[in-house]
Amino acid sequence: MNQQHFLIIHGLGGSGPDHWQTWLANTLTEKNYQVTYPTFSSFHSPNLRVWLEELHLAVEAVPAKAELTVITHSLGCLLWIHYASSLAKKLAKRVILVAPPSPVITLTEAESFFPVPYTSNHLSKTAEEILFIHSNNDPYCSMEDARNYLNLNHHSVVLPNAGHINPASGHGKWPSILDLSLTNKIHILS
Repeated sequence: MNQQHFLIIHGLGGSGPDHWQTWLANTLTEKNYQVTYPTFSSFHSPNLRVWLEELHLAVEAVPAKAELTVITHSLGCLLWIHYASSLAKKLAKRVILVAPPSPVITLTEAESFFPVPYTSNHLSKTAEEILFIHSNNDPYCSMEDARNYLNLNHHSVVLPNAGHINPASGHGKWPSILDLSLTNKIHILS
């Protein structure tokens, strides 16, 4: 087994079999990488406290010497941001936050996730490298709201017309996220 370990965190409603996260988890596993891909409780009406406990258990199960890459989508990004805000130690080599929802518009189904404690400082404490991936037409986060993340002085990529970067916007099988996960070459995204 490779020492690289991937923790994939889904968002509201889970990811399902056609989502790029499920494809990524399966592909990395086939390539003999260690993958943790938990399904959080009540994913259609999540509770932040419960999800934080479940995330903590998932992180604790990652071998201590593993090189961890965390890959989140949508509400999973907010979960990671909350988790990072409570810690002051490095957990991951890299964190990739894909299509985080607006930090200023509360999602009714996930009210407990708001307000979002996003600051560059606490994210930097938990990972060596942080990348935000946005779309310029994400229905859950306008570019104006995305600036809250883009201004955190971490790497960011804005994909043109990629919607919420999910199966509905054509992101089931997404080879670019696989390549990015394995090589950290931001220019390969499409």
